[in-house]
Amino acid sequence: METAILLMAHGSRIPEANHAVHEIAEMVKQMTGYDIVEVSFREQHAPNIQKGIDACVARGAERILLIPYFLYMGAHVLEDLPAELEEARERYPRVEMAMGKHLGVHRKLAEIVVDRIAESLTEQRWY
Repeated sequence: METAILLMAHGSRIPEANHAVHEIAEMVKQMTGYDIVEVSFREQHAPNIQKGIDACVARGAERILLIPYFLYMGAHVLEDLPAELEEARERYPRVEMAMGKHLGVHRKLAEIVVDRIAESLTEQRWY
């Protein structure tokens, strides 16, 4: 079965701010080997989540893992994204879909923060 990964980000009204998730999607594609890795946005930017699901299906996905590219367990992760999933299941009853975990608390995120601290201290020459 062809599996797709759909990254679901919040979205920004500043278009350039949305480029980062596309870069992450490309990295995910390279690291995982999945052919179908798409990006969608909950607000402020296109494609919206339903269009992202449409893109996965158009590319032949029979299963879609929807990954919330969100740090916190807020209203979007708890309510809005599951509602989007249910809407998509009604539109595509033959496509298996599941919601993955949001980014949340993870040691690798702490490692990134530590890296950024080190970079910032070096830039400020506070080392």
